[in-house]
Amino acid sequence: MDAGLKRELEEKVRSGERLTREDGIALYESDDLAWLGGLAHEVRTRKNGDVVHFNVNRHLNMTNVCTASCAYCSFQRKPGEKDAYTMRIEEAVRLAKAMENDNLTELHIVNGLHPNLPWRYYPRSLSELKKALPNVSLKAFTATEIHHFETISGMSASDILDELIEAGLESLTGGGAEIFDWEVRQHIVDHRTHWEDWSRIHRLAHEKGLKTPSTMLYGHIEEPRHRVDHVLRLRELQDETGGFQVFIPLRYQHDFVDMQDGKVRNKLQARTTMATGAEALKTFAVSRLLFDNVPHVKVFWVMHGVQTAQLALQHGADDMDGSVVEYKITHDADNYGTPNKLGRDDLLELIREAGFRPVERNTRYEIIREYPGPDADLRETPQAMRV
Repeated sequence: MDAGLKRELEEKVRSGERLTREDGIALYESDDLAWLGGLAHEVRTRKNGDVVHFNVNRHLNMTNVCTASCAYCSFQRKPGEKDAYTMRIEEAVRLAKAMENDNLTELHIVNGLHPNLPWRYYPRSLSELKKALPNVSLKAFTATEIHHFETISGMSASDILDELIEAGLESLTGGGAEIFDWEVRQHIVDHRTHWEDWSRIHRLAHEKGLKTPSTMLYGHIEEPRHRVDHVLRLRELQDETGGFQVFIPLRYQHDFVDMQDGKVRNKLQARTTMATGAEALKTFAVSRLLFDNVPHVKVFWVMHGVQTAQLALQHGADDMDGSVVEYKITHDADNYGTPNKLGRDDLLELIREAGFRPVERNTRYEIIREYPGPDADLRETPQAMRV
C-alpha cells in the first residue's frame, strides 16, 4: 500500500468517517500488519479503553444429529451412526447442573438440525434448564436452528422466538453465518438458511429486545473480498436494528482427529491450509475498522489458540469469550493444542499478560465485576514468555 493511501485511510479512521468496500479490500491487501493492527487498536481503545471483557460460560450441545452435511463441519452425525447422540431433557439438565460451580453466568446451547425431535423439545428444554439454573443466562440456537424450527413446527419465527423467550431465552447465538456471499456459500453450506433468512431472524430477535452476536467463519475457500462483503452486510443490518453486541471472527478448523469411524467429514481441508496467525490478526484488525457500529469484537480463543488470542487484543479485539470447558464443535475437529478449559484465574492472567484490565461481563455485556489491571512493576521488568 502506498503512503498516500495509508494517510487517507488513517485520516478516515481518526475522523470517524465510515470505510467503504474498496477501503476494506485495500486494508486486506496491506502487508504492514503492525500499521494495520495499530490503527485497529486505536479504534478498540476509543470504544473500550484498556478493558478486555470475558464471562464464565459453558457450552451444551444436546444433539449432534443433523440433516445437513456442511463441508466444513466435523460435529454433525447422521441418525444411526455409532457416535450420534441426543440427550433427554433430564440428561441435559443434569449436565448443566454439574457445570454450575464457579459462579457460572451463561449457558451456550447449539445443536444439530435433528430430523425427528419435535418442536416442543426445544422450549421445554430451555424452561427446564432455566428452572435448574435460574441465575444463568440462556444463549441458545443459531438462526439456522430457528429456521429449522419453523419447518418442523409450522409456526412463524416470530411466534417461535416469543415461546423461546417466555421459556428463558436471553440471546440467540451468532452461528449459521459462515460467509454470506453465495459465490462461496454454495460450496460450504448444506442447509437452506442463507443471508435472507439469517438476517430476517436476527432482525426479528432485535425487534423483540434480544441482543445477539454476529459471526464470520474465515480462512477456508473465501477471499478477502468475501469477508469484506460479509461484514458490510452485518454493518448495514446493525444500522437498521442496533441489535448486534459483538462481532466474532471464527477461524475455520481442519479435521485432525475425527477418524475413529474412518470418516473425514471436513470436505474442505484437501484444498485449504487454515489461516495463519498473521492472517487471523489481519482479519480482526480489518473487521474492527470496518464494523464501526458494533461495540465489541471477540476473539474466541478456542479457535485461535491462546497466544494468537492475546495478540488479537492488540489488533482490535476487546473480548476473550469465556471459560468454555468443552466446545465439541471445534474439538471434534482440531487437536493442535488449544486447551478445553480456561478458568476465571487463567483468563485474568492471560488478559493482564497482554497488558489489559479484565472486566467480567454477563450475556448482555453488563459488568459483573472489574479486576485490577497488569502489575505496573512487573511490566517494567522483562518477563519470561509462557510456554
